[in-house]
Amino acid sequence: MNAVSHTQLTPLSFLERTARVWPDKPGVIYGNRSLSYGEVAARATRVAHALRASGVQTGDRVAYLMPNLPEMLVAHFAVPLAQAVLVAVNTRLSAEEIAYILDHSGAKVLVTDAAFLPTVAAAVQDVTTVTEVIVFEDTEAGGSVDPAAAAAIGSRLVSYADFTARGSDEQLNWSVEDELTPISINYTSGTTGRPKGVVYTHRGAYLNSFGEIVHSSHHQDSVYLWTLPMFHCNGWCTPWAVTGIGGTHVCLREVRGEAIWQQIREHRVTHLNGAPTVVTTILNAAQAGPLDHPLVITTAGAPPSPTTILQMERMGFGIVHVYGLTETYGPYSVAQAQPHWSALRSDERAVVQARQGVGMIQTEGLRVVDEDMVDVPADGSSMGEIVMRGNNVMAGYYRDPEGTAKAFAGGWFHSGDLGVMHPDGYVELRDRAKDVVISGGENISTIEVEQALMSHEAVLEVAVVGVPDEKWGERPKAFVVLKAGKQATEAELIEHVRTKIARYKAPRNIDLVAELPKTSTGKIQKFALREPEWAGRTHRVHG
Repeated sequence: MNAVSHTQLTPLSFLERTARVWPDKPGVIYGNRSLSYGEVAARATRVAHALRASGVQTGDRVAYLMPNLPEMLVAHFAVPLAQAVLVAVNTRLSAEEIAYILDHSGAKVLVTDAAFLPTVAAAVQDVTTVTEVIVFEDTEAGGSVDPAAAAAIGSRLVSYADFTARGSDEQLNWSVEDELTPISINYTSGTTGRPKGVVYTHRGAYLNSFGEIVHSSHHQDSVYLWTLPMFHCNGWCTPWAVTGIGGTHVCLREVRGEAIWQQIREHRVTHLNGAPTVVTTILNAAQAGPLDHPLVITTAGAPPSPTTILQMERMGFGIVHVYGLTETYGPYSVAQAQPHWSALRSDERAVVQARQGVGMIQTEGLRVVDEDMVDVPADGSSMGEIVMRGNNVMAGYYRDPEGTAKAFAGGWFHSGDLGVMHPDGYVELRDRAKDVVISGGENISTIEVEQALMSHEAVLEVAVVGVPDEKWGERPKAFVVLKAGKQATEAELIEHVRTKIARYKAPRNIDLVAELPKTSTGKIQKFALREPEWAGRTHRVHG
């Protein structure tokens, strides 16, 4: 390959360029702290040197257990700049779960926020691969080190200040020898077993960043609010994307409605990402109100209901609906708007916007296939599995060749999601394969039932799962959270569903609950609702 006409792709080049073009521009804002892009690059350089001084070598894994702080953003450049691999760990995991990830990834160093130190102390107790635990005290949040946890970790504990003091400002090379080397490992939620380590490459992260820039309409004046955890699919590659386009990151330690609205108004936020449940938090916060400037919400994680989309539009938000998985670097497809959609009634437009759409610009696109890998008819009703491939599919599962081979069977990545292909070439997700309800031989989409319930004015959130039924094998059951100050009975909600979809699809029972179990990224944990319903049964019987 001619070196003159070929460069190895890496998102490291984004920070190098942005720091050169806009060295004094605000790069990261957090509370009273603000870093220019020149300072972000300098800190990434110092941390990379510090990692090397801590014994991190090429290809070693460096774990971070940290909220959306400037230090977490810096890590997305510093760790690969040190030629290491970033393992961003979910901050809501238990000590046992964290220990598994540290052990499985073979992480050599763990950098953590002080708030998580007691959990870390328990997690690293028997994990010998971790040679050092670096602890950062978030002064903006009044963070401090727990003495008992520090004592339990012992000599492996190093303060973040002492850690960075090991570094230097000597320039490093913002490039890689091989774009296919790992840049990060992201662990799945592990709801069906041990979490899997999903390997991202420099090339995939670089190309996915462009997809985020294009489809979320980022630009050099973007002000991006961090409502999506950076540990989730590396924040959908947005740490690299927003940096690449020269936008400003606004960090947020906790996702709370009042805090989000404060940041939106104070910094005139133009973009944020999140699951539909995060969007619901924003829309229903006491501080919510019409926007006086454009703000684009890119949402994924579960199909947003048409009702939620309409509510977002009325408040003035721009909507980008995307779909993807951890194995696809986050977003892979987008409900790409068509010119004729503007002529549709608002409720009709919301329905087409709620589809998962078409492959993003950097992808090879989606297919919906049957068990023999044959495309299902594009009729909007024939259901099959959604499969993908291309630059934005993982390199594989870390230390799991069998799992990788199964996921890549037939030359495509198998999502485990069930959907339909519409005549216009747009894909619509109907269910996770494990969530579809098979009642009396009929497939019932829980998403369809959920969207029917969400159209009721009193409903805030809803989850539908399959529960046992002696006659039909299983049937749908709903769990509903009502809006503050609103009332609705079980019978009223069931009858409402029957006016929206086929009567046999309506749930027979609805539990009105105070809240739904969720992951740290806002996804509803249906397994937590489903398992108690099937307790005591040796297997799930489908009619």
